[in-house]
Amino acid sequence: MPSPTRSRLLTGSVALAWFAAACTGPGAPPSGSGPTVTAPPGSGTAACPAAPAAPDNLEGWGIPSTPPDLAPFIISSQTCGPNRVLFTIVDPSGRPVAAPDRTASVAIYDLGRDPAKPIATADGTFVWAIENERGIYVTHLTFPESGRYGAEFTTGAGSGPPQTSRLTFDVQPSSPAIKVGDRAPASKTPTLADVGGDPTYVSTDQHPLPAFYATSVDRALADHEPFVVIFATPKFCTSAQCGPTLDRIKPFVSRYPSVTFINVEPYKLKLVDGSLEADVDANNQLQSAQTTDEWHLLTEPTVYVVDRNGVVTASFELIFSDAELTAALDTVK
Repeated sequence: MPSPTRSRLLTGSVALAWFAAACTGPGAPPSGSGPTVTAPPGSGTAACPAAPAAPDNLEGWGIPSTPPDLAPFIISSQTCGPNRVLFTIVDPSGRPVAAPDRTASVAIYDLGRDPAKPIATADGTFVWAIENERGIYVTHLTFPESGRYGAEFTTGAGSGPPQTSRLTFDVQPSSPAIKVGDRAPASKTPTLADVGGDPTYVSTDQHPLPAFYATSVDRALADHEPFVVIFATPKFCTSAQCGPTLDRIKPFVSRYPSVTFINVEPYKLKLVDGSLEADVDANNQLQSAQTTDEWHLLTEPTVYVVDRNGVVTASFELIFSDAELTAALDTVK
């Protein structure tokens, strides 16, 4: 079995790697204030200012003398500007405790400017990543500049007192990945017509939906069709989230007949004895497919919604709620 480590795809996704591991139960999270989450280096932008460097020994932002009972983890990477932020809460054994009846909020501090005054606060909305098994919180935050930030999380459930804990993370100037407002790359993605109509030749989904492989991205763009492109590989997914993501999207195909849905395997694959296997490099590493490179993806699964003009109107890294996808589709149908 090839290693899930990729030279570019998923590089720097510290929290994502933890999330996949924690949900299968091996070990506890680090004690103290939580991890320092560093996003992949972006392409840079003059529009994003940089905050002054924050000292490493800021009062109130170091490792506490007593580890917290519950530790927060930011799952998504952050860049300058508006961000859809994913986070979860874990107990000392590493088990996620996010749940519909557990509230979670966050206060954000620009540590290079003022480590004592928050610049924003937001409540997290609970979302099942895998129904009744694994949950996370979603919120939206805007970071005015790149640099080191602090997050103070408050969570509570039932009649128990709320608990507060902190972590620090880095906000990068930008990300190379395609984002909302960008034009979608005209990628030639595999279709059933390319493989004689057999979806097992273009998908590692155990129950592939033929509609996902009927149209290529470049064809949808040329025909001015609104579309959803889902970068997900159930067989080789490093986050264990690809299969559930595809299953969550399948019911939307019949609900939105005017929208084209396209699943793309993000890694290079080859047919071996009638089964798709990873086309690994000399070091037995998964290799990103051409379409993955064209979209400059950093995580999988990733879902994009594109309008009739070929402009990305919504993107969802890793996990989304039915309400989020419905709202995005209603704007392009």
